[in-house]
Amino acid sequence: MIKDIITWQDFEKLDIRIGTIKKVEEFPKAQNPSYILHADFGNLGIMKTAGQITKNYSIKNLIGQQIIAVVNFPKKQIANMKSEFLTLAAVENELENVILIQPSTKTRNGAKIC
Repeated sequence: MIKDIITWQDFEKLDIRIGTIKKVEEFPKAQNPSYILHADFGNLGIMKTAGQITKNYSIKNLIGQQIIAVVNFPKKQIANMKSEFLTLAAVENELENVILIQPSTKTRNGAKIC
């Protein structure tokens, strides 16, 4: 089922950017198995978030991967850390299978999605 229709102005409020994962840490204090991702968003700097992506991704394989993220949400407390962005992903069966949305070609960190 499709969610409520939004306006073009609603969409324009989102700041969606390309970032490169520079560091990944285990996140044992999270309720569900998660990593802490540190991503470089160019002029915006390094930002961090939590990601429930441990089923499909290892720490080693995530380093250097580019992601697409919303960077203008307010910070959100997740266990003992403050998430600074939302990584976009395809989700199946209530987080049973989470696949990162990524650019198909290497892109400049901080590039805007529109």
